Amino acid sequence: MIRPFRPSDRQALLEITVRAFDGVSLDQNIEERFGEIAGANWQGRKTRHIEADIAVEPQGILVYESDGAVVGFVSTRTNYQTLIGWIPNLAVHPDHQGKGIGKELLAAALQRLRKNGMLFARIETLEQNSRCLAFYPAMGFQEIGRQVHYIRPL
Repeated sequence: MIRPFRPSDRQALLEITVRAFDGVSLDQNIEERFGEIAGANWQGRKTRHIEADIAVEPQGILVYESDGAVVGFVSTRTNYQTLIGWIPNLAVHPDHQGKGIGKELLAAALQRLRKNGMLFARIETLEQNSRCLAFYPAMGFQEIGRQVHYIRPL
């Protein structure tokens, strides 16, 4: 069942994020190359993205609940100037992947953005995330460009 985010869901979202983004996180790529930075591991940096979603647009977060437990979520952000909505995070606990939960969450996110007047929705993934490279086009998204991320010690 998909429902709106509640503040009591926060910890579940953070735990799902760490599990679901393992192996497909830019923050993890940085850590693998340079180690932990400033005492923060990749999990801590990635969960800060979720904290930002909660702080900026908590009403834009939808959760998937199964048997009373949150097993997935999607966050959305609306931009009323550009009318391009953004889906910054979509995650399903690995134990629940492959059951259509991500598809339902993404469809609900698109519906929310449409309902809020957005004309387009954007989402992104890393090239190493083969699952999403297939999933997003299957959901009607078109690739519009690739971005290369660089980092260097200062």
